[in-house]
Amino acid sequence: MRALLFAALTMVALPTMAEKLTIERIFDGGSLAGPAPRGLQISPDGSRVSFLRPRADDQYQLDLWSYQLKDNRTQLLVDSKKLEPNGEQLSDAEKARRERERTAGLRGIVSYQWSPDGKQLLFPIGGKLYLYSLATPDAAPRLLDTGDNVIDPRFSPKGRFVSFVREQNLWVIDLSTGEPKQLTHDGGGSVHNGEAEFVAQEEMDRSRGYWWAPDDSAIAFERFDEAKVPVTKRTELYADHTEVVDQRYPAAGAANVAVKLGLVAPTGGQPRWIDLGKDNDIYLTRVNWLPDGRHLAYQRMSRNQQHLDLRLVDAKTLAQRTLLSETSDTWINLNDDLTFLKDGKSFLWGSERSGFHHLYLYGIDGKLRHAVSEGEWQIDGVLAVNEHSGTVYVSSNRDAVPERHIYALKLDGSTANTPTRISQGAGTHIAEFAPNASFYLDMFSSIDTPPQVSVHKPDGSLVSWIEPNKLDEKHPFWPYRDSLIKPEFGTIKAADGQLLYYRLYKPAGFDPSKKYPVFNMFYGGPHAQLVTNAWGDYFNQYMANQGFVVFTLDNRGMARRGRKFEDPIYQQLGAVEVEDQLAGIHWLKSQPWVDPKRIGVFGWSYGGYMTTMMLSKASDELAGGVAVAPVTDWRLYDTFYAERYLGRPQDNDSGYTRSSPLAWLDGLTSKLYLVHGMADDNVLFLNSTKLMAEMQKRGTQFQFMAYPGAKHGLNLPGQRSHVYHLIENFFQREVKGAASAAPRATPAAASTSS
Repeated sequence: MRALLFAALTMVALPTMAEKLTIERIFDGGSLAGPAPRGLQISPDGSRVSFLRPRADDQYQLDLWSYQLKDNRTQLLVDSKKLEPNGEQLSDAEKARRERERTAGLRGIVSYQWSPDGKQLLFPIGGKLYLYSLATPDAAPRLLDTGDNVIDPRFSPKGRFVSFVREQNLWVIDLSTGEPKQLTHDGGGSVHNGEAEFVAQEEMDRSRGYWWAPDDSAIAFERFDEAKVPVTKRTELYADHTEVVDQRYPAAGAANVAVKLGLVAPTGGQPRWIDLGKDNDIYLTRVNWLPDGRHLAYQRMSRNQQHLDLRLVDAKTLAQRTLLSETSDTWINLNDDLTFLKDGKSFLWGSERSGFHHLYLYGIDGKLRHAVSEGEWQIDGVLAVNEHSGTVYVSSNRDAVPERHIYALKLDGSTANTPTRISQGAGTHIAEFAPNASFYLDMFSSIDTPPQVSVHKPDGSLVSWIEPNKLDEKHPFWPYRDSLIKPEFGTIKAADGQLLYYRLYKPAGFDPSKKYPVFNMFYGGPHAQLVTNAWGDYFNQYMANQGFVVFTLDNRGMARRGRKFEDPIYQQLGAVEVEDQLAGIHWLKSQPWVDPKRIGVFGWSYGGYMTTMMLSKASDELAGGVAVAPVTDWRLYDTFYAERYLGRPQDNDSGYTRSSPLAWLDGLTSKLYLVHGMADDNVLFLNSTKLMAEMQKRGTQFQFMAYPGAKHGLNLPGQRSHVYHLIENFFQREVKGAASAAPRATPAAASTSS
């Protein structure tokens, strides 16, 4: 379960009349972020930057663009509407893949890849595969393969082949002949070749299922068989028809897929299988080739996620050995920091063994040399390595928890606790480095700056702008700039003394002598951070302009704070998270401008779960809440996520029971609006029907809205606007309209504001 994230958005008011931002404008108009690019990539020769940009009239339709560094020229390369003027027809596999990647609501060109020589770009549209050549920029992209249902296309590292998955088998096209070749032949039914299984895509942040050797000599690929995974019969209700789907869903405690790792030559032949060990009930979490092309490494995790081995394999003989192992008393968080250095003698490894995510340098013999980073702060991940200068570039919130910055560390460990910050300006910096780390792209935004893209030297100095995205008369947000409110950031202490960060918007026309209702929006779950200094928090801004105090707090269990902050949720969910959110509510009630009787909560996904838990455990504190797509019984959720925190149900039955709102429903007395998509294949619709049945048994009244054909993100036309109107209407009616009363005495938590 990955978060539906909401970033902070503000603008300083200017003395002019402003238009009112509407829900329709937020979700159905063009992009309010301006011409902000996404999917930025630097060409292999470093001469261009490519990116995807939403159309001015449709923020969900993406075209392919390019920026030339030499002459600062930006140009449209591929107009996606010309290739698919009547809309895309996607296979079920591609729809599912996009749902896992959180791109289900996007159309047009949603992914692409450079050829190794930097002369062509490869991309799929509507299940078909296209090549665009820079040598003939005015020519239409070439249809590379006449078949349909292509997923995960890739150039081989040397550029001799294009690979893809079709109908659960791995294929290649030899670009010298144009002939496609099928490399695996047993895919079909429950067997998949070259794909990542459901939990890998949804929970491991691994969307790919095959990996090219650097010299084009072989492809490592995953083969999984889901025959033993239980079948969940789902009824998907659409506006005009009903479908019964037999989905193999690995619910907590049930069987996972049987996974194998094979090697196959791009010219064909029988796959050779790598021995993954005697224990078949494991997770294949990562696969990486070494620069020499003769070895590859894979990461194997135990079912309980408390043990992980990094194994090195000789691609010729298939002989292997363990380079290192990680263990944890709770769980191991996966990362993508493994980097094998070109010297062939060492590699970088990311670990949380110190309590914080840091980098370590190992010899290829598996012996630790030294820490590259250390201290009571942590990195988000490796951005680039310059072996020539002995520098590692990383992302971190070391200087400010709600922010993201770029730092430089020395490979020799001499600056492990004194990294050099190279990004400038408070806010969120997301970097993309050139292959040789000679420059980087900085994708920057803040609460008062829409997304900008610039080119920088490795020391952080500005080279040029790709997209300054100025908030001027030409910017789509310009008409609404006066209505925006600058949020306040601060901290509240948790019961164990750790600091909980919050973001707060005071309502438009704020009068400290008045008492206001509260729109408390949260997520609450692992691997997410909502309290950020970044652009894009449109709906929270909208609610502040409707007269609400808007409050968001990141509780223990959430991301980027270290293991002491994350681990308290182990073995029982919905306990410390609710405790921390209540600390935030008690702090709100201690403010003279908050009406303590008119506080409501809203969340989606894990946030929806949190809404049901908050109302079940603390209805006396709340006027009501809206829960969108909530998990209500973790036994219904997938193995990798649920078991990471709760173990298997057969080993922790009481933990699963107490982690469900069903165990606390007698306390649910305030208003609940329950919302769910009727074709959700992530948080199954069964979660809401089970909750509804239990409330009906108790005679508990509630409101409910179902969305025909909707998956987890409610991305069908009109659904986003509809659900956010529903949310606003609920808060206007049930929270803002609640009878005001004198505040109860509540202990105020210590806080600081900035």
